[in-house]
Amino acid sequence: MNDWQHIGTINDIPAQGARVLETAFGDIALFRTQADEVFALRDRCPHKGGPLSQGIVHGRRVACPLHNWVIKLDTGEAVAPDVGCAQRFAVKVEQGRVYLSAAGGGK
Repeated sequence: MNDWQHIGTINDIPAQGARVLETAFGDIALFRTQADEVFALRDRCPHKGGPLSQGIVHGRRVACPLHNWVIKLDTGEAVAPDVGCAQRFAVKVEQGRVYLSAAGGGK
């Protein structure tokens, strides 16, 4: 069974930025790094629920716009000394097309 869903192209996500995908399970933020890596996290900071998609992407991390918690895009984990985790989702890019796993794939 193919659990990957085509959700757009890499160009739909701004470099060093994010795009929000609205789903029946809540908003998922798709992040694109300067190196064109794409990551998917629940669009809620583990601290106070701030919209991670509105944060600043730097390297493979995003800073929450509410209280500046820094979240690792590849794991969803907060950077020490903060503790917490944003749910992550499996995502892949093939020939510029972005796919999200319907099975989830993260914490």
